[in-house]
Amino acid sequence: MKDKIIEEMKEIFKEIPYGIEHTLKVLENAEIIMEGEGVCDEEKEKISLVVILHDAGAPEALRKHGSIDGIYQEIEGPKIAKKILEKYDRDVCDIDRICFIIGNHHTPSKIDGLDFQIQWEADLLENLSTMDIKTEGEKIKKCIEENFRTETGKKIAFERYIKLM
Repeated sequence: MKDKIIEEMKEIFKEIPYGIEHTLKVLENAEIIMEGEGVCDEEKEKISLVVILHDAGAPEALRKHGSIDGIYQEIEGPKIAKKILEKYDRDVCDIDRICFIIGNHHTPSKIDGLDFQIQWEADLLENLSTMDIKTEGEKIKKCIEENFRTETGKKIAFERYIKLM
């Protein structure tokens, strides 16, 4: 199922090609975090689906709102994710949880579980890569201290960003 949904996301992101690249990098981060945190296989699958679909609303946000800002992704993403997940007969509770996370994935105050935290950290790891370590090092360090809760996520962030300062 995961591979089929990635293919659907490639189609969704045809107008925003960097979107699928970002998604795949976030998925790689999430897989490393899940492995390090000892997440069970069933939960890994659900978190992987969250990650693959987390930015599904970006193209629709751009069409409807002229922007891919997080607020618009949170509005548009759950509808798209739900439509995709229903095709694969996902459990309703899983669909609801996945859509909740997608509908709040730019709102850290809504993080309410390890699944959401892993998605948040995996996405943030990728987003931090766009910052300049030399000029924004302290800002990056503060962001890591304030946002990373899993031991694995903290370790990755430290190795990728703080060690280079």
